[in-house]
Amino acid sequence: MVPPGSADPPGGAARGRPGWSGGRRRRDVPRPPSRPSTGPSARPEAPTRWRSEWYPDDEDAPPSSARHGFTEPPRPRTAGDDGPAPPRKLTVTRVVFWRGRVFTRRAVRAYRGALHADGADRSGLAALTRAVMLNYATDATLAVALANTLFFSAATAESKTKVALYLLVTVAPFALVAPVIGPALDRVQQGRRVALAVSCLGQALAAVVMALHYGDWLLYPAALATMVLSKSFTVLKAAVTPRVLPEGITLVKTNARLTVFGLAASAVFGALAAGLAKLSGSPGALWFTAVLAVVDAALCLRIPSWVEVTEGEVATSLRARPRRPRRTPMGGRVLVALCGNGTIRLLTGFLTLFAAFVVKAQTEHSPLRQVLLLGMIGAAAGIGNFLGNAVGARVHFGRPDQAVIGCLSGVLAATVLAAVLPGIVTAAVLGLIGATGSALAKVSLDATIQDDLPEAARASAFGRSETVLQLTWVFGGALGVLLPPTYWIGFTVMSAVLALGLAQTVLYRQGASLLGYLGRWTRLADRFGRGRREPEHTSPLPTEPAGGRSEGATGTT
Repeated sequence: MVPPGSADPPGGAARGRPGWSGGRRRRDVPRPPSRPSTGPSARPEAPTRWRSEWYPDDEDAPPSSARHGFTEPPRPRTAGDDGPAPPRKLTVTRVVFWRGRVFTRRAVRAYRGALHADGADRSGLAALTRAVMLNYATDATLAVALANTLFFSAATAESKTKVALYLLVTVAPFALVAPVIGPALDRVQQGRRVALAVSCLGQALAAVVMALHYGDWLLYPAALATMVLSKSFTVLKAAVTPRVLPEGITLVKTNARLTVFGLAASAVFGALAAGLAKLSGSPGALWFTAVLAVVDAALCLRIPSWVEVTEGEVATSLRARPRRPRRTPMGGRVLVALCGNGTIRLLTGFLTLFAAFVVKAQTEHSPLRQVLLLGMIGAAAGIGNFLGNAVGARVHFGRPDQAVIGCLSGVLAATVLAAVLPGIVTAAVLGLIGATGSALAKVSLDATIQDDLPEAARASAFGRSETVLQLTWVFGGALGVLLPPTYWIGFTVMSAVLALGLAQTVLYRQGASLLGYLGRWTRLADRFGRGRREPEHTSPLPTEPAGGRSEGATGTT
């Protein structure tokens, strides 16, 4: 190949145009062979000579491999072999669009990889994860819609009255219904997928009613129905999860994974609902909630059918002596972990509504500042929840009940600090520590249930414990509405409540209680239900080994 403008090689003359540059392509044309040289320094001549011609830079120019008879190496692609090729003509718009496609493809690939990790696609955990993600999403979109209707659209006193009325109409009936949810769902031994789908369709119907009547009294019974159905979904999910565990993955890690996926879905769809509420008001977000709930119902029916196999399952009871002989008592360590978790949930529910009303009262005439401050507290709580679940899924706690007490102690210390140094910064720090402690305590509760209860009783135990935790969160939210919107008052009262909860949890672990009859009840629970049980043990009432208590009964693992 002879470049244009250079000296002609022996045996021929090269034709070329000096000065040609980009935007043109050179085509090499064969030439007749020249006479071979005979000197001592003769070198073999190529049988053909090449000349340069020009093609416009378009798609009609033949490729180099077709012109020369060889294959060129492929051009490197920065987006990966299966990613979109970069644009041929670089402009800002094209590069931004291409980068968006690349990042979207990578995000989808990472999501699918995490969703199907550890054999989750074969065990059915991936299908359950999709349904749980949309359930979290519907809760987030509903919260955005109701917050705009009950909170941001009214003055502080009016919004406080509206939220108090909302909690009065919803919390009081839910307090009566919640103890019935667990036992009622224990009876659902067949049709759990259908029950999950029905709960989602019920939420969709309630969202439609709220969208059509968000300004009158029908909003409150529809909100109550949504709350009950959402908590029923959570309880059913807890009962279904042990049936879709992949081999080699623990129940603790599975629950943490479900929570992380759910929180991610809440952030994404909550932001979308906020945009819809900004454009079309609360009805737009409520209609969006209804659509998500219908899609969630379809995803629930795609869960594998083997979750319906409940042969050998037994129900559990919080009582030391169950009223029905076929029920299994949860045991002392499970009750300790459950009491500690419930106390922390009181704080998270309290902080959710209390911080909102304090910020609204202090920034009455600055809506943008309200959103920024509430976003800071919410972001801190979200980061804490992610952090707690991520750490809990990777760290093994030798004594989960002690870990719960440690989490509760840390949360109490942060609450006392917020009461001594009131302000938005300490409230955000408390949100971070409270969410992290709540996630770690929940992981410890799951580990305690997995260690201390037989496999046949775990599904019922998860359902019962989830009902208790949801109820305590609701009561914490009610306390946040009833207290005056002043940082030091609210956090001082909450510190006293947490101190009582911590004392009760420690006394539970020692077989005592703040009240005498509760102490006797706990000692009976230790006698009949405490201690580690083997997974294959399915007896309703476990007995102590002949040589005395097992190692788990002494509080060690």
